Amino acid sequence: MTKLSVNINKLATLRNARGHNNPDIIRAAIDIENFGANGITVHPRPDERHIRYEDVRNLKQVLRTEFNIEGNPKEQKFIDLVLETKPNQVTLVPDTEGQITSNHGWNTIQHATYLKQTVGRFKEAGIRVSIFIDPNTEMIKAAAQTGTDRVELYTEAYANGYANSNKELALAPYKKAAWAANEAGLGINAGHDLDLHNLKYFAENIPGLLEVSIGHALICDAIYFGLENTVQLYKRQLVQTGAI
Repeated sequence: MTKLSVNINKLATLRNARGHNNPDIIRAAIDIENFGANGITVHPRPDERHIRYEDVRNLKQVLRTEFNIEGNPKEQKFIDLVLETKPNQVTLVPDTEGQITSNHGWNTIQHATYLKQTVGRFKEAGIRVSIFIDPNTEMIKAAAQTGTDRVELYTEAYANGYANSNKELALAPYKKAAWAANEAGLGINAGHDLDLHNLKYFAENIPGLLEVSIGHALICDAIYFGLENTVQLYKRQLVQTGAI
């Protein structure tokens, strides 16, 4: 079964809006684990507008499931944080300064040398590495040369196509990318704009899908359905999927 990692950035955004500790991010992460999530994802950015670096340190002390830290390794502060906290997985994302949300994957051909060095540094510390990437077979093949353990497929294009009733067409490049990853011996993660409407179809049709990271949609759904129920709803979309 494909694992569900819940990104809690949006909970931190809500907390920061009032400057206090409500919601309590640490308590929320523990509850999400207890509700059935297989992991917790955070994406600290340099301005700490949602998840703070201290949150990451505190979460490391209490989480029992897999801990995934996303971010841009070109920020030395980010590298230092990951090496200090040693999560189960680090996901390398090519964010630019001030970017609202992640909107593209790495050009693994152009940045091959840099990525190989960075991947090696994290793997030496015993941390599994995933590279955020567009569904492009050439980029997948180049990613494999960096020594990364996994790639995370950037799924916004799929989500947009699915919403416009073009789900087969939208899925096609992701299936090709997944087969390329499988052939290269890479594990497959996925994330961005996956939700209760489009998740099941994606997971059922991507061969070898190991993990999805979902934050914004899940937290929005929790407003209506409650957090515990929402985690379970997302988990149900992943039952017996990702194993084609």
